[in-house]
Amino acid sequence: MKKIPFLHLFLFILTLLSTLTVGAMQTGVDIFKEPGKIYRGLPFAVTLMTILLSHELSHYFASKKHRVKATLPYFIPAPTIIGTFGAFIKMKSPIVSRKSLIDIGASGPIAGFIVSVIASIVGLNLSEVVLMTENKGVLGLGDSILFSFLSRLVIGMPPYDHDILLNPVAFAGWIGLFVTSINLIPVGQLDGGHIAYALLGEKHTFLSMMLILVLVSLGLLLWKGWVIWAILLLVLGLRHPPVIYWEIPLDPKRRFIGWLAILILLITFIPVPFKIL
Repeated sequence: MKKIPFLHLFLFILTLLSTLTVGAMQTGVDIFKEPGKIYRGLPFAVTLMTILLSHELSHYFASKKHRVKATLPYFIPAPTIIGTFGAFIKMKSPIVSRKSLIDIGASGPIAGFIVSVIASIVGLNLSEVVLMTENKGVLGLGDSILFSFLSRLVIGMPPYDHDILLNPVAFAGWIGLFVTSINLIPVGQLDGGHIAYALLGEKHTFLSMMLILVLVSLGLLLWKGWVIWAILLLVLGLRHPPVIYWEIPLDPKRRFIGWLAILILLITFIPVPFKIL
């Protein structure tokens, strides 16, 4: 008889509540005075949780397919502007081959990317174009190549001194794309690190060191958050554990998936994710 994953369920419910709270506050609800209106956070919370769940479950099922022991997703509730620090799974056995590494590493970001694009398109259709003067002093979001393209495609170019006020669904889609790019940075044991190691082998470590320098440079020049992220990646480690059967070559399909993931990184990366308008 299988055990009920109480911890996973508990963390999922807590994260759903924290994202619901944040989503309701985005609509102007004072959650302490009007707790009954927490339901207004549903569009944001459901969209974001769906993106995170699709990402982590894709990792989980890819791990199962390749007979790698993995836990169910652990969600992390947090008092942040999005209500969470994301989610993760833990792999409890070695990865056998580079094929497995590509499948496991790329499955989550690609699934999360697809759901995020859909959410962004739906949310942009519900978003408004407002005067910039109405947004002074608020937190502004940077644009990736992809999100900028989707904005122009769905809404068009806003008039001078106007900007797009994102609907909560679009905001969740933006977060999903941003999280996808973060995960695909080819450093250490991030999803992008798994993919880079499968494609490049030990050259992955040198690439990781170079990209840490790039992140620090971006942090000093553009957005300080990149310095914090670089330090965290250094603490987690830049080397990747070896696969058991390295000699099994990558087939063209896996190489295509690996390079596709890198393309997704390039079109979703945001040099300055947050700024005060």
